Amino acid sequence: MSDKKIIINLEHVSKSFGDKVVLDDVNLYIKEGEFITFLGPSGCGKTTLLRLIAGFLAPDSGVITLDGKDISELPPHKRPLNTVFQRYALFPHLDVYDNVAFGLKLRKLPSDEIDRKVARVLKLVSMTDYEDRDVNSLSGGQQQRIAIARAIVNEPRVLLLDEPLSALDLKMRKDMQIELKEMHKKLGITFIYVTHDQEEAVTLSDTIVVLNEGRIQQIGTPVDIYNEPQNEFVADFIGESNILNGTMLRDRRVSFIGHEFDCVDEGFGENVPVDVVVRPEDIYIMNNTEAAQFTAKVKSCTFKGVHYEMFVETDNGCELMIQDYNAFEVGSTVGLYIKPVDIQVMHKQCTCNVFEGEMNGPDSVWMLGADFDCPDTGLQKGDKVRVEVDFDKVELLDNEGTAEGNVSFILYKGDHYHLTVKTKEGEDVLVDTNDVWDKNDMVGISIKPEDLRISKL
Repeated sequence: MSDKKIIINLEHVSKSFGDKVVLDDVNLYIKEGEFITFLGPSGCGKTTLLRLIAGFLAPDSGVITLDGKDISELPPHKRPLNTVFQRYALFPHLDVYDNVAFGLKLRKLPSDEIDRKVARVLKLVSMTDYEDRDVNSLSGGQQQRIAIARAIVNEPRVLLLDEPLSALDLKMRKDMQIELKEMHKKLGITFIYVTHDQEEAVTLSDTIVVLNEGRIQQIGTPVDIYNEPQNEFVADFIGESNILNGTMLRDRRVSFIGHEFDCVDEGFGENVPVDVVVRPEDIYIMNNTEAAQFTAKVKSCTFKGVHYEMFVETDNGCELMIQDYNAFEVGSTVGLYIKPVDIQVMHKQCTCNVFEGEMNGPDSVWMLGADFDCPDTGLQKGDKVRVEVDFDKVELLDNEGTAEGNVSFILYKGDHYHLTVKTKEGEDVLVDTNDVWDKNDMVGISIKPEDLRISKL
């Protein structure tokens, strides 16, 4: 796609609904003829981003350009774009022909030209001879094809698809993925696709844009996104992963799960805390422990149709997921081996919590919307301070703590959970814990005074 020109460019685009920031300083360009997918969990901002491009919403700030011209204030009907919606939005009182021809009739094209264009797109979506059918008599997959035909009959430069396959059953969704890929090749226009389905994004896309909480986490090809995740959210969201704490000892040498391994990563420095990602299918499991790098005990073994999924406990008490075509007996000791190329090292986003606060007195600090006791700092009331807290020094409680929040992200790291708790003030608190919490749980936040490291700003 490198030789294709940029057709759409978004620069510093933000959008809020009330106090909720849905998109936060998004920068993105889309190339002509590209199949690009916005991928992320519910509420990440992907549909809002699509609606901004379509013109159904206006950005609060930033610029959206098409061929270098600002279209931020251009209404939808004046943009060379068409949208296929999640629920198809077909006209129930019109038959298939009139649904597809609707936009052409609005443009007052000659009837013979309309007939020709409708026949061409119905053939493209494998719906020839359905012109006179009532749309309510069609299956979900057939209705989806008609919605796509109606969108492309006007020959848009860009086709926007907002989770168009989500209402279909699994087999039909798989079939439509293949058809969409073929349509994209035949049409040669730009497809912008929204989904929360990782497999769908990997199957269809030239480029994937991973979003979370209104920010772009990573942009890349499906292979890049899967094999080279840039942070723990991407590694966890795209496919299955073992995500573990590690230490980069030096170039091409990393330590994790109590062992040292050769790797291919460079430029992290020496003795630097890192996150390590190993995909379950990239861990070699064998009965011969002498040829292995380390050993583990099989805790569970489940047949998944194509492979067996096993959880093993390593010799230092860390749990790993392994996928293999062979089954290994529960309770048996096995040898494990990981190739250097299959170890992905990532920079840690941070190594401790850092908050801004204000002293309420020498032994009290206001932060996270609450008043926390702290050691006597000698600072004065009103002094602005920086507060550092290690992840494992934050305690979460069922009942009320000093501050409160909701669990917004959960990551299992082999021997503990790494949680993100979002406070009522919108601040993130990172927590390492052995306790099991569910996403969206309301929790109390407690920190002992001696675990607060306070310095004056």
